[in-house]
Amino acid sequence: MKTEVRRRWRPSVIAWGLGGVLLPVLLWELYKALGPAEGVSIGGTPVLPRTTDLAMPHVWTMLTRLFAPESSAASADPMWVSVLQAAGFTLGIAGVGWLLGVVVGLGLAMLMQRFRSANSAMLPWIILSQTVPLIAIAPLVRRWGSQLEFGPFTWENWMSVAVIASYLAFFPVAVGALRGFSAPDKAHVDLMHTYALGWWQTFLRLRLPASVPYLLPALRLAAANAVVGTVVAEVSIGLRGGIGRMIVEFAAAAGGDPGKPWAPIFGAVALGLAAVGFVALIGVSLRRYRRGEQAV
Repeated sequence: MKTEVRRRWRPSVIAWGLGGVLLPVLLWELYKALGPAEGVSIGGTPVLPRTTDLAMPHVWTMLTRLFAPESSAASADPMWVSVLQAAGFTLGIAGVGWLLGVVVGLGLAMLMQRFRSANSAMLPWIILSQTVPLIAIAPLVRRWGSQLEFGPFTWENWMSVAVIASYLAFFPVAVGALRGFSAPDKAHVDLMHTYALGWWQTFLRLRLPASVPYLLPALRLAAANAVVGTVVAEVSIGLRGGIGRMIVEFAAAAGGDPGKPWAPIFGAVALGLAAVGFVALIGVSLRRYRRGEQAV
């Protein structure tokens, strides 16, 4: 185990990780230094962006803006504090959406693995569901949710955002779990039958452990999808307090403060990393089943 940990954290791995962060920064600054100020257009269609400070500020301008006050008010918090608060709000909703998507995805995968007719009937619809744009269904989900009445229960806008996030999150879980539940060799399944174990016990003792290498990548993708779905839904629905709404509001200040709109974008990136990191912690607890992760 110690050898595996050392191998996982050897200097070359850290160097590649730092390189993955620094490379986009270097490419950004290189294009800003060498690219034309008016950008590149082909046939009147913009292909590459402009390199002016207003359209494409320096990376250090964006980072410096994070530590400056959010506004000119005397009591204004530093930008990074406001971004952190908005990111926490969005992360909470994305977590609810991710959890809901995981439950729905696992339930559908179990149903499709158990019944071949359910697999043939449901899988095409699950795939087609991802072709519907979020910006089109977000207002519908909000309207439908606002019409729900269960005694004193009140449907809040954040619940609509969580449902939309789960809409993106359930798909990779359903597909990855279905592959994982079907992964055991026929000989192993026949052995379970020899022991007179039913479908449920076979599922718990054989199919569920065998699905971990397929399920973990699906959970990571679902976490990233939940964050994206939450941010987009916040913009579409107009929910205040999150990163999505902050991106829209700060974009209006780009004319006089070009570094400000990038602060919530950095927050959204940090959200995705935090969500994927949480799933990585789940993977650590299941390392005995991770013989080799499979792509979704």
